[in-house]
Amino acid sequence: MSVAKKLTAGLFAATAAAAVVTAAPAAAQPIGSADLWQPLAPIPSLDVARYGGTWYQLAAVPQPFNLDCARDTRATYGVLDASNVSVNNTCTTWSGGTNGIVGNARVNDPVTNAQLHVSFPSVPFQNSPDGPTNYVVTYLADDYSWAFVGDPARVSGFVLSRTPAVSAEGWQQIRSVVESRGYNSCLVLTSPTTGGRSDIAPLCTV
Repeated sequence: MSVAKKLTAGLFAATAAAAVVTAAPAAAQPIGSADLWQPLAPIPSLDVARYGGTWYQLAAVPQPFNLDCARDTRATYGVLDASNVSVNNTCTTWSGGTNGIVGNARVNDPVTNAQLHVSFPSVPFQNSPDGPTNYVVTYLADDYSWAFVGDPARVSGFVLSRTPAVSAEGWQQIRSVVESRGYNSCLVLTSPTTGGRSDIAPLCTV
């Protein structure tokens, strides 16, 4: 697989291999109000058009396929129609280059619009636009300034923000939300961003 393809779901659900590596630890510490026996719950309603645009990854459950990303991991979404959103993932590599991959996100839950199947045409086993939900918007700020997304089994988890930096109080809110969704915040690592944090640290220490 090429370096670009390794970025695949850098902001989305994990492959089967990633599930083997991370599924058990991610749910090992039941924190907050989430029922870990139930799939990750979506928000009640997502305005897909308002959700479009660029998001910065501030923190994430590490995934094997985005190890080449050193900083500035971003996703840009664009509405194609009532059920489909274009996906453009990019990041800066350790060598200073740029990785990128383009895919599609299809709404699987027309009631909330907050559960989608993300696919990438060039990636084996993730190349069909139709499939099970692997992207759940489980928290979204009222002003759409930041979001927390994962997959039903909590194998993946990503903190997304409209800006590359947040305040200390903002980080505390992020940690609280992540834990309330049943994630172990010590297994969610910060993602370096230009203008924001430059370190990689467990969210539980932030």
